[in-house]
Amino acid sequence: MPELVLWDIDHTLMATRGLGRELWAASFERVTGVALREQASVTGSTERVILRETARLHDIPYDEALFTRFADMLGALHVRRAPELRERGHALQGAAAVLAALAERGVRQSVVTGNVRQAAEVKLAVFGLDSYMRLDEGAYGEDGEGRPELLRAALARADVHAEKAVFLGDTPADVAGGREAGVRVVAVATGRTSASDLRDAGADVVLDGLSDTDLALAAIGA
Repeated sequence: MPELVLWDIDHTLMATRGLGRELWAASFERVTGVALREQASVTGSTERVILRETARLHDIPYDEALFTRFADMLGALHVRRAPELRERGHALQGAAAVLAALAERGVRQSVVTGNVRQAAEVKLAVFGLDSYMRLDEGAYGEDGEGRPELLRAALARADVHAEKAVFLGDTPADVAGGREAGVRVVAVATGRTSASDLRDAGADVVLDGLSDTDLALAAIGA
């Protein structure tokens, strides 16, 4: 039984159906004064990296002050448009059931996500998933640039050794980050990456989804 289960958010627990990109573009324009023409790759990345690389594509100087303003704006827009997120997006099939089953077994759960914290909290609350999470033991886009750094931050906050934790994500970056951080990785093929590619990336276990609660719990080790 793991002491801690850490979850990626987007495409692992939920889908925003395009609203996430809309809010990102609106935040970018509001803090830079420049309309978004092109966004850097977002798959498996963090908001800090995405903003820095997107700013470079628009010839906009990047610094920590810009990221702070952007993170604040992105979080505020998620709060403001939470009702729309509830209407357009959805929790992925089986996600709530697996979270509830782990909670019933007394397993601590949190998130490791490239989202800024306020946006992550809104997404989880909108779909009723926040009550299962110890959000202060998670790690967010403000905490670093890559998955290994975020995973180590979450482990430190939870005071759990890597070998006692499991991380669930949907991208090769999640898998690589988990392996580098020394945690067991259960990959879920509910995003843009196929199950075979997640296996090739080195995931310990690959699931097609979370709809089979017993299968998911067995993969997690609970």
